[in-house]
Amino acid sequence: MAAGGAMPTAVAALCRRLTGALRLPGARPGWAAAGLPGRLTLNLFHKNPAKVEPLHQWKLLHTTSSRKGLEEFFDDPRNWGEKNVKSGDAWNIKQLRGKSSEDLHKLWYVLLKEKNMLLTLEQESKRQLRPMPSPERLEKVEKSMKNIDLVVREREIALRLLQTGHEKPVPGEWRHDFLGRTYWYTYKEWPIPWYLNKKYKKRKFYYLPHVNHFIRLRLEKSLRRRARRQNLQKTRQKVLERKFPHLAVKSQSQ
Repeated sequence: MAAGGAMPTAVAALCRRLTGALRLPGARPGWAAAGLPGRLTLNLFHKNPAKVEPLHQWKLLHTTSSRKGLEEFFDDPRNWGEKNVKSGDAWNIKQLRGKSSEDLHKLWYVLLKEKNMLLTLEQESKRQLRPMPSPERLEKVEKSMKNIDLVVREREIALRLLQTGHEKPVPGEWRHDFLGRTYWYTYKEWPIPWYLNKKYKKRKFYYLPHVNHFIRLRLEKSLRRRARRQNLQKTRQKVLERKFPHLAVKSQSQ
């Protein structure tokens, strides 16, 4: 009975020694409960756990800055209550063409974050019935994002021309409909040849000579509409200059 009772005691002592040898140095009790390791060691079976050299420290992955939560959607607290906020000019196409695609990708998300912040500020200003500080910042951000889109599209077209020789992503050609309008026709695969396809033959890729008169009328209408829009914009600008002469002088000096 004595020998049988000593055996569980020896096994328990051996388990405690193994547990002490396998215990991670520097680990906290809360980490062990949560299943998070403290430090990884080179040799877990070292005789002296105090002299075990740490391999490296595991850290949690952070994908955002130290400012977390809804603070990202609001302006810098130093700008709160200011009427004018200093800001740079919009990114022009010449500057963006000198950047790599990776830099353009990063800049796009920086501008998108700034745009969301300014839209939040605009909505909050409307809710409080107060003017938005420096509303031209939103226009600069939108212009910069538009220029980035144009530069990326230019690179895609140049790469496509080198690879396939076509400007459009799907091969095709410019054609006219029966009203004289020009559009891009994309090539498609048909189960039968085009000269045997009745559906394809019904489509008319030409216009008759008497349509030329209406083409000129449509072009004249488009030009008149654009001139009317430009005149309206100039009239509004003159009205604003008469109402706010100090702002007109300031804009001319710049």
